[in-house]
Amino acid sequence: MPPAQESPCPSRCADPTGRAAALRAELTRLGHAYYVLDAPRVPDADYDTLFQELQALEAAYPELRTPDSPTQRVGGAPLPQFAPVRHAVPMLSIQTETDTTPQGAMAFDQRVRNKLALGADDAPVSYNAELKFDGLAINLRYEHGTLVLAATRGDGETGEDVTQNVRTIRSVPLQLQTDHPPAVLEVRGEVLMKRADFERYNERQRANGLPTLVNPRNGAAGSIRQLDPTVAAQRPLAFYAYGWGEIVGWTHQPDTQHAMLDALSAMGLPVAEQRVHGHGAATLVSFHARIATERDNLPFDIDGVVYKVDRLALQAELGFRNREPVWAVAHKYPAQERSTRVLAIDIQVGRTGKLTPVAKLEPVFVGGVTVTNATLHNEDEVRRKDVRVGDTVVVRRAGDVIPEVVSVMLEQRPAAAGDAFDLYRQLGGGCPVCGSAIVREAGQADWRCTGGLFCSAQRKQAILHYASRRAMDIEGLGEKLVEQLVDGGVVKVLPDLYRLGLLKLSALDRMADKSASNLLGALQASKLTTLPRFVYALGIGQVGEATAKELARHFGSLDALMDASLEQLQAVPDVGPVVAQSIRTFFDQPHNREVVEQLRACGVHWDEFSPAAAAAPKPLAGTVFVLTGTLPTMDRDAAKACIEAAGGKVVGSVSKKTDFVVAGAEAGSKLAKALELGVRVIDQQGLLALLGDQGGLDT
Repeated sequence: MPPAQESPCPSRCADPTGRAAALRAELTRLGHAYYVLDAPRVPDADYDTLFQELQALEAAYPELRTPDSPTQRVGGAPLPQFAPVRHAVPMLSIQTETDTTPQGAMAFDQRVRNKLALGADDAPVSYNAELKFDGLAINLRYEHGTLVLAATRGDGETGEDVTQNVRTIRSVPLQLQTDHPPAVLEVRGEVLMKRADFERYNERQRANGLPTLVNPRNGAAGSIRQLDPTVAAQRPLAFYAYGWGEIVGWTHQPDTQHAMLDALSAMGLPVAEQRVHGHGAATLVSFHARIATERDNLPFDIDGVVYKVDRLALQAELGFRNREPVWAVAHKYPAQERSTRVLAIDIQVGRTGKLTPVAKLEPVFVGGVTVTNATLHNEDEVRRKDVRVGDTVVVRRAGDVIPEVVSVMLEQRPAAAGDAFDLYRQLGGGCPVCGSAIVREAGQADWRCTGGLFCSAQRKQAILHYASRRAMDIEGLGEKLVEQLVDGGVVKVLPDLYRLGLLKLSALDRMADKSASNLLGALQASKLTTLPRFVYALGIGQVGEATAKELARHFGSLDALMDASLEQLQAVPDVGPVVAQSIRTFFDQPHNREVVEQLRACGVHWDEFSPAAAAAPKPLAGTVFVLTGTLPTMDRDAAKACIEAAGGKVVGSVSKKTDFVVAGAEAGSKLAKALELGVRVIDQQGLLALLGDQGGLDT
């Protein structure tokens, strides 16, 4: 669907009321498509433009700022405490069926039939089967279609007012999408974190050295119960509706559970698509089995499914027992969290040299398999959770996700438990695989092995990077072939690539004589390269393509670079203390220097940079470019290389610091951003003029 027409409306436009209403409606429509339907209809930049226009209008005309405006989702002032909310209709829990076999579903059906006095010859009962979310139950109160209150379950009778926090959840509509909303409609559902959002959030937290969330459920519950709504606004929360409380003034209200959920969905409320309605126990057994196979691929955690008698009249007839509905039951799956004991903490070396602490566990059956190892992520995470050898810990496993230690049961810590974890001390400062020095760069969460060219744990990744198109460009040396070469012991270090012969390659799986000859030709061709490509191919931490080019230009030769001091390295543009230390540490490892010398001995060579050429004036020095669209005769790599050779810098996004945007056919949001910021836009011809004429910069 095309985006809404953007009608620039300055702070004093002709019809601010109408424009604000149109913007609210369009932003609500686009937000529903993005957050509820997972089907974005416009680029983020287009949405942002409309959002900013509405913000500007509301700032100029405060009376236009309505409670259901999309701008009001950012959270308000921190609360001193949560106000109590008395539920108009109690939020009661439902009975749990712990028999995880099909017999659990059949037992529920039989209880319902007995309660309704149905015999074997009577028709089967109609049911609706849904997911049992693993999050925090919430009651949303809409009055005449507008969200006015959100409250937690609490004790079932009284919850807490968390309206400000719930308003920050993008999938919760602030206004129902209906022309005839009920006078009162209380919608009940679950606030949760989707797995991918949870992992991304924790990765960002780890990268910044900040605390992580224990699991998605705790993350959702903790976010909603934050006194500061701006904290909740920063958490990636979602909402799914599954029921209702008080209803007043709903004409033609549906008379079944499944039709009610369809109606809520039609009003813009998120309802999980994983639900069925049908007759008899067979429907329940089938649903339970199907969701068991799909459970690991769901975007969120569940701990079971829920069966409900479908007809609302029968729900009323069946009623409640011990404050639990007779007409519903939660049917569980096997637990995905169990407790066990930590026997040791080992350190694994990843493909990129990252050192990961791994807990060795007493075997425990969790998530359908026996678990003996669980990741601890990094040293900071181990210390934050205070995991020690001998501790009893809670382990979590969901599907194919690597098991992880969730928490420590401190009350069960033995007197003989080990000391607080210290990765460097445990390893004695050396990689457990190759013995190379380990480093933890400033601001980084992970320790890494510095023996990238020598360490066997990093061998495959080092070869693939070395052979990549922007490094040595060895066509035909792909992942599957590298696995064969390394696993078969044929290639142990990079120079072994140049010692391969036709017979040795032809003996590999799926490697015919022609393919082997082509690879040998590509290896031979790669021996003549450039110094920037070779430096980049070495895979030095923090050294990307642009930095490799600056290093080559500055030092002119590999020997000068390898012997450069920290002070000399920091004299290179864009090389700060962290990058300089990474380079110095890499070349201080005898293993790495030996590999470099062996590569040279195998014939890898390049033309060194002459100091005169390096010192020559660059027509685009200090100029920042952004490339967008398709140029007539140059691909982006070629254009980038030309700009960088002339001293310019190519970045990925447009900002006020951008000097030029080079736009080709089908240029997208970057071109729009450039026009918005007043950045100069040129085409390929304009770029060539700049490259060939330094004076062109002043035109």
